[in-house]
Amino acid sequence: MITLLLLAGAVAAVQPTKADVAAAAPATSWKCARTPQDAPEKCIEDFEGIDATIHEVYEVISGPPGQKRDFDKMRSLFAPGATLKAIGPKGLRGGSLEDYISRNKDVLERDGFTERELGRRVEVWGGLATAWSSYDGRTANGSFHERGINSFQLVKIDGKWLVASILWQEETPENPLPLDLVPKK
Repeated sequence: MITLLLLAGAVAAVQPTKADVAAAAPATSWKCARTPQDAPEKCIEDFEGIDATIHEVYEVISGPPGQKRDFDKMRSLFAPGATLKAIGPKGLRGGSLEDYISRNKDVLERDGFTERELGRRVEVWGGLATAWSSYDGRTANGSFHERGINSFQLVKIDGKWLVASILWQEETPENPLPLDLVPKK
């Protein structure tokens, strides 16, 4: 269950609405740091904006073989200068949003790829948000499959939550997903 926490001197738990629970990813935790004069509605608005942005990122890269991806929509979800990078055995690789699109466009559309969110942990302070989003990604034919964590850094620009960066790392036997980011069976 989602718990909204207001951190302003004292910590107060705010129960989300049924709509918040229905819209949330599995195993989602949420912390919202606000000043005492801010109402819980501000935290709920932030949650809804962040949730929509992350959901749309997963949605735009996912689809069956032959389906064109809406990369203009993807561009609208990212802040200027945003980066997408992966941590792998040989270190850090990746680059700009345009680098990601040019490197992955053909394979995503040709082979099909679906990445679904398993769970999420979010912290917000002002116009800055960090979201750890565990994922399961695979090609339609099963030639590629991995789980891991996408670390989203989001910024609130002109009232809209945009992705400033995504840094991800694949799960390994030595580095399994945290239990709070894996759906309970």
